[in-house]
Amino acid sequence: MPERAAIVTGASSGIGLAIARVLGEEGYGITMAARRPDKLDVAVAGLAQDGFDVHAVAANVSDEAEIQSVVAAHRERYGRLDVLVNNAGVGFGAPVGEIQTKHLDMQLAVNLRSIVLFYRECMPLLQAAAEEHKNALVVNTSSISGKYGQGWLSVYSATKHGVVGWTEAMNKELAPQGIKSTALCPAFVDTPMTEFAKQHVPAEEMIRPEDIAEAVRYLLKVSPACIVPEMMFVRPGDAL
Repeated sequence: MPERAAIVTGASSGIGLAIARVLGEEGYGITMAARRPDKLDVAVAGLAQDGFDVHAVAANVSDEAEIQSVVAAHRERYGRLDVLVNNAGVGFGAPVGEIQTKHLDMQLAVNLRSIVLFYRECMPLLQAAAEEHKNALVVNTSSISGKYGQGWLSVYSATKHGVVGWTEAMNKELAPQGIKSTALCPAFVDTPMTEFAKQHVPAEEMIRPEDIAEAVRYLLKVSPACIVPEMMFVRPGDAL
């Protein structure tokens, strides 16, 4: 049984999969959650073939009961939780006058509500890890649009601003207990989610998922005396 364990959502590809690999390299047992069982099984099989201790739980994180199932399955398999990575996210672009309610609700549910629920459901496990080593970690994937609002992606931007604010609030509430939170705020990353942008920004000019994952590796090694509240990732020449 691994000495430490993690949950990663949105783990079937892109940033989530890259982070899961880094966690495996660092010796963590990992529950990998994602919505599509077919993609998730392929991702988990790839990491397992490389010798990592990984476990698949297919789940739609917009559903409270499915979030609870992810946490319950993780607890049953590993019995502890040292790192929680809230990476699942969705984005729909539209002018404000054309925003569809179902797309509004989905972004609020996946990008923001699910993070709140994962914290709540994981709190006993995170508190136990914090009591042991004072260095429990929660990583929340926000976006550069969570720092600077973007037209057309207005709802997505609002949810990602919410992730940054939630992360700040959790550090004030939980950091004294030894539970640290970091918001990751990347610009365009070469993932399936950014296919819509690749006609304007070539994939080879986008940030790599591994860039984000290596930042998480750094967070794993930071001492209990240090909190990194957020990390921004931008491309050369991008205006801030």
